[in-house]
Amino acid sequence: MESTSRRKPCYKRIVLKLSGEALMGAQGFGLDPRMADRIAGEIAEIHAIGVEVAATVGGGNIVRGMSVSAAGMDRVGGDYMGMLATVINALALQNALEKHGVFTRVQSAIEMREVAEPFIRRRAIRHLEKGRAVIFAAGTGNPYFSTDTAAALRAIEIGAEVILKATKVEGIFDSDPVANPSARLIRSITYRDVIRRNLRVMDTTAITLCMENSLPIVVFNLLKRGNIRRVVTGLNTGSLIHS
Repeated sequence: MESTSRRKPCYKRIVLKLSGEALMGAQGFGLDPRMADRIAGEIAEIHAIGVEVAATVGGGNIVRGMSVSAAGMDRVGGDYMGMLATVINALALQNALEKHGVFTRVQSAIEMREVAEPFIRRRAIRHLEKGRAVIFAAGTGNPYFSTDTAAALRAIEIGAEVILKATKVEGIFDSDPVANPSARLIRSITYRDVIRRNLRVMDTTAITLCMENSLPIVVFNLLKRGNIRRVVTGLNTGSLIHS
């Protein structure tokens, strides 16, 4: 197999969708700076070969709106708490990226000018064109919308060619691979089949947005070092959702 170091990227501009849990590392809660550094290092690798990188990050390692709502808190308030948690994670990832020499901007859907720029589509595109990474924080700025939907929306707005959905498993399976060791990995699947089979890769709103705009999604295992580069250089990694 051809070495990833010799392969050229297949995508010019991507959106990397990270969960808050991805930044948790082996910890049960919170943020692991070593994991943030490892992810930043892999992003720096693809940035160095000319890929324009935007990222969205969840906040589930700190607070999840659905969970606090289930515990009796107001859903809207819980969702705003979750959005603020994504800003914390975005700042941590920004710090890690800049230690790897990647100039980075955080853009927040909720204005907080002391720590992040407000989201402005044209400014985000200009940052990417100038070789900066952009991290989108605070989801869409609205309750009841997940960070999956925020990733799809931002990817469409900035003209990204693909969403890279980072997970803890190899890709999309026909059943839960944790509960069923015989679960089969699905390498390629349509948006409609993901929705019809209720595979819960991303929420239905995000999948529908991608389907309506013909934006492919690659679901891959973030825990396997080097997978981000394998995906962007076209190696057979993870699962592809397409039209």
